[in-house]
This record gives sequence, structure tokens and C-alpha cells, in this order.
Amino acid sequence: MKLELRGITKVFGTFVANDSIDLVVEPGEIHSLLGENGAGKSTLMNVLYGLYQPDGGQILLDDRPVQFSGPGDAMRAGIGMVHQHFMLVPPFTVAENVVLGHEPTKGGLLDLATARRTVREISARFGFDLDPDAIVEELPVGAQQRVEIIKALSRRAEILVLDEPTAVLTPQETDELMAIMRQLRDEGTSIVFITHKLREVKAVADRITVIRRGRVVGSADPSADQTELASLMVGRQVALTLDKAPAEPGDTALQVRGLTVTDEAGVTTLDGVDLDVRRGEVLGIAGVQGNGQTELTEALLGLQKNVRGSILLGGEEIVGRSTRQVLDAGVGFVPEDRTHDALVPDFSVAENLVLDQHRRPPFGSGLSLKLKAIHERAKEAVREYDVRTGSVDSAVSTLSGGNQQKIVMARALGRDLSLFIASQPTRGVDVGSIEFLHRRIIAERDKGTPVIIVSTELDEITQLSDRIAVMYRGSILGIVPGDEDRDVLGLMMAGYTVEAAREAVAGGARTTDTQLVDEGEIV
Repeated sequence: MKLELRGITKVFGTFVANDSIDLVVEPGEIHSLLGENGAGKSTLMNVLYGLYQPDGGQILLDDRPVQFSGPGDAMRAGIGMVHQHFMLVPPFTVAENVVLGHEPTKGGLLDLATARRTVREISARFGFDLDPDAIVEELPVGAQQRVEIIKALSRRAEILVLDEPTAVLTPQETDELMAIMRQLRDEGTSIVFITHKLREVKAVADRITVIRRGRVVGSADPSADQTELASLMVGRQVALTLDKAPAEPGDTALQVRGLTVTDEAGVTTLDGVDLDVRRGEVLGIAGVQGNGQTELTEALLGLQKNVRGSILLGGEEIVGRSTRQVLDAGVGFVPEDRTHDALVPDFSVAENLVLDQHRRPPFGSGLSLKLKAIHERAKEAVREYDVRTGSVDSAVSTLSGGNQQKIVMARALGRDLSLFIASQPTRGVDVGSIEFLHRRIIAERDKGTPVIIVSTELDEITQLSDRIAVMYRGSILGIVPGDEDRDVLGLMMAGYTVEAAREAVAGGARTTDTQLVDEGEIV
């Protein structure tokens, strides 16, 4: 099916989100919509999907004008959409979520057998390996995304919109999604791939359209240089590599010994972790998600209940302290999931910027808030971090993901720190904002603050880190220099010891050699 958008315009108050946008997606192609966070990409697709009504312009399918009063009309016309924040009911099963809204019935009752069969058929076709009776909230993020894709395909979608589909995926899950996209394209499905990740665009797109500040500013071939694409997105030259001075580490500020965490079922999720972090250095924590990184950062913050071992911050034991006490000790924290753990969606930008500081001067005193000081701080942070918002009084939920992340980072770095911890600091953030946020992290290091960065993005780990600790199955597998070979790091993330990984790479191995991962010296 051919999709054409002609002169689509969408306005919110005085803000023009889409300004006369033209776009053509040919049958059986992957068309990437590339742009910064807040550029208008998601708004445009929400217009296409019937979630927003356009203020101007026209939508055509196979050269015929169409109008959608809601998502139901779009789905019936053959359009499916997988949103960045999944539209799933967590306590429902996979099968129940897939048929929600168009439930098959038999004798007036829900026909779950048909729903299960639909899930199995589509899963087998694409190698999804999903259990129709699995509870969605118990599935990893990558599997939940596949549920969303099955939902769209079960309704015979000929055009599939994927809105920032890799924002919450591990590198391995991203590779699997790319393979799924290619298979869908080869079977005739048209895909609109919304993203800001240049490497992914070059890997999978057939054509690229770039949007900046609500307007189409150009198109490009996937063979285009990454620097060229970045400049087109941002409207200026962007440094894709971080130029930083060597670290000048001081004394040890954080000392972790024998840190062990068990979950409510008694399973050990963090097993005897030892770490030292010095003032003025960045320690990167690398690893495939789910190997204890979350438990480590939460234990440091006092968010885990069943903790054994020692955490000395500036010589003071903080195991057993509350999260508020840890934050008051000068720990700045950026959680891995900003939506659930870092922001209050209905609160304003200004209110979110002082969530962990509102009890102290100059923002609060006793039970009263100093609204003028809060607003002044918000205006300063919005200006300093280039947050795209109409007003500091706007609900933070109205901001794009990247601008929300800037709010979280500005709050964490907005005071003098004894330790800065950032988990997935640029997840869902565009290339221009990544450059800015990376520089802020290094600036904090250069002030003498000890910094811990947790990321599943190897590029990010290698660019920021002075030393890298690799986690595997709840333990630190090894600590290596920040300039360690990427393939050595990749093999360590698969379970190799430092020595075994270096030996394997010296022999010509790479992280894509699955046979090596199966047969190598694994802890």
C-alpha cells in the first residue's frame, strides 16, 4: 500500500508541531523519519493514526484521499502503529492483548482459542517465540514490543509505523527487530521507522526523510555519511565523537565491598560486588541488561531492601540509609526509566526540576514552597539545557522523551554532588542532545565528582568511561581501561573472562561469532 501525506499541518495553541509536511512511503519499503526529539515526528504519525486531527493537509492511501476520526478508522484502512510507550494492559495475557478491541467470539463468548492460534501463527512466521498465555507485565521489554507488532499484524496492517522502537531495547534486541523489519518489508509491508539513531537508519532504511522543528528539511540516501545526517537533523555541525581530556583522578570517594542483593523470592541478583570509584573519574558499567546493573544502582541509592555488604561514601557507611538520606548526602541519580522512576507526568516542568530539593532552601521552608525561586530555577535550567517547552508551567508529560531526559539530568546535576550515578543517561535521546549531555557528564567529572555510568550502548560506555566494569550474572566479571577493544568488551558481556576475551580477539574472534560464545571460556 502506498502512503502519501500532503501539506499536513498540526497546531497546538501557538505552537506549530507540523508545518505543511509532505511525505511519500512506497509499497514494501522501510522509510525512516529522522529528526531530533521534539521535531514533530511522533505528532505527524499520530495524525496519520487518527489520534490527532490535522489542521491542514491531506492523507492519501493508494492515491485515494482518506479521513480518520480515530485509530479504529486507521486500523480498518490497514495502518498499524507501535508506540514508543507500549499500549498494552500489563495484567492481561499476550493473546488477550492482541485481540483487545476486536475480540473473536464464539456463542457470544470470548474465543480465546482463536486468539491463541493467531499469536502462535504470527509468532511462528517471524520467529517471535511468544507464549500466548504469558502475562505481559512479566515479559522483558523486547518481548512486549513483539506483542505490539503481533497486534498490528493480526489486524492485517499493510503500513506499520514504528515510533522510536529501539529506545528501550538492548543491542541484541535491536538487531532482532531489524531482522523482523526486513522480513516484513520483503513480504510487502510498508514501514515508517521513526528514530534519531543514525547507525540504525543506515542499517535498515531504504529512504530517509529528515524533519527539523516541524518541517521537512531534506531527504537522504542510507549511504549518506553519519555526520551529514546529523547536521541535517540538528541544523549545525555535530561532533559524533567526544573530545575529552584525560581524567585526573583523586582519592577513592566510593568503596563497595561484598555487595549482595536478594529479591523477594530469595534469588541472588547481585553477588559480592567490589568497586572503587575515585574523584574525577567516570567508571562505566557495561553489560547486557538484566545482569545486575539495575540492582547495583538501586542498592547504592538505598532502594533495595535485602542488601548485605558495605558501601562507603566519603568514608561514611550508607547501607541501611533511606533513599532520602542518600540523596541528601549529595548523590545525584538519573534512573534508567525516566517515565516511571524519575518524573511525575502531571507535574509541571518547574515542579519536576525540584522533586528531590523542594524541602530545602531556596525552594522550600517547612511546609511552604518558594514558588518564585522554583520558577527562576526552572527558567535557568530550561535555558541552560535547551529544553523545548512552551512554558515551565507545562506538564512534563507534554515534552518529548529527549526533553524529559534533559529535565532529569538538569535536576540531578543542579547541585554540588558527592557522587553522580546515571543509568542509561541518553536512552531515547537524539544525537544533538547526546552530544550536549555527554559534555555535561564529563564537565561534572572534571569538577572532581566521582561518576558512575550504566549503559547498554557500547559506544556510550567507551566514549565516556575512564575505566569500565563489565557485569555478568550479578557479578563484576572484570575491570578494564576505558579504551579497551570493543570486541573484548562484547565477549566479556557474553561471559568471557578478561584474559579469555583478549586471547580470543587476538585470534581473530568477534562478538558476532556465536559459535565462539558457545564454546569459549565462560565464567
